[in-house]
Amino acid sequence: MRKDTAARNMEEKLQDWKIKDAIWEFMNYLHTVRKTPHNTEVSYEHDLRKMERYLAEQQVTELGAVTETFLNSYMLYLEREKMAPATVSRNVAAIRKFYQYAYRQHYVLDDPSENLRPPKVERKLPEILSVEEVDLLMRQPDGLTPKGMRDKAMLELIYATGIRVSELIHLKMEDLNLRLGYINCAEQEHGRVIPFGSAARCALETYLRQGRGKLLRQEASEYVFVNCSGKPMSRQGFWKVLKGYGKEAGIASDITPHTLRHSFAAHLLQNGADLKSVQEMLGHSDISTTQMYLNMGVYQMRAVYNKSHPRK
Repeated sequence: MRKDTAARNMEEKLQDWKIKDAIWEFMNYLHTVRKTPHNTEVSYEHDLRKMERYLAEQQVTELGAVTETFLNSYMLYLEREKMAPATVSRNVAAIRKFYQYAYRQHYVLDDPSENLRPPKVERKLPEILSVEEVDLLMRQPDGLTPKGMRDKAMLELIYATGIRVSELIHLKMEDLNLRLGYINCAEQEHGRVIPFGSAARCALETYLRQGRGKLLRQEASEYVFVNCSGKPMSRQGFWKVLKGYGKEAGIASDITPHTLRHSFAAHLLQNGADLKSVQEMLGHSDISTTQMYLNMGVYQMRAVYNKSHPRK
């Protein structure tokens, strides 16, 4: 009898949790505990708040009142809104992580998202550059100016390591080991160490020795890459730099920072690198994401590569 009373009290307590408050707790957990990248946090909060608004229209505001039926009806609503399968899949991922957290924290007795399945998404093969196009791109920065030295170092490093643009611009001096040739990439939830070769090392040494100080103008910065005002390089700033050099190189395809990341992975795998190593360098949690590069019909690579990478 006492156990039944305790269970009822627990249920009543759980019913008091508002969806909006639980989302706030979840976002705080992602930020302070999981150290989730900012863009991921923004995406999760956007999707979860959208779900919250939909449920509120159905007169559901308590976390414990949400059922599998409500979540399935929300998925149908997203499809009626003609959202792309990839967008619906992203919403499913956010909702499932949210409820897994809520269940672990005992905010709910059951996880109503357990059977939620994302729609099948047709994965498009990413755009990559040929080795010749990469070489051409790397020759564009003016190596005699501080800005050109910085741009050369950024291009070489992102192609040498396959890091994301957010990881590139947030790279700190303490994360860079020039002597041993590696960076410590700690922006993601699980940090990883990624090696780089002589082309990137030479570009970095030149930039750090001759260019960075002039850009900083006597100011101090913990970040490796700074703009012409001495402030940390921005995502938009690097995109502008990359697109400008792509145009100067006469490369027809639309180049983005992810183009260099894709090219890094495809070139390595096409030249004998093992899948697991490339997965770890890219920071993919699921190896199937890395496997897509194996199925790409890419351009003819150079005959000889040093340790799999074309610029080593």
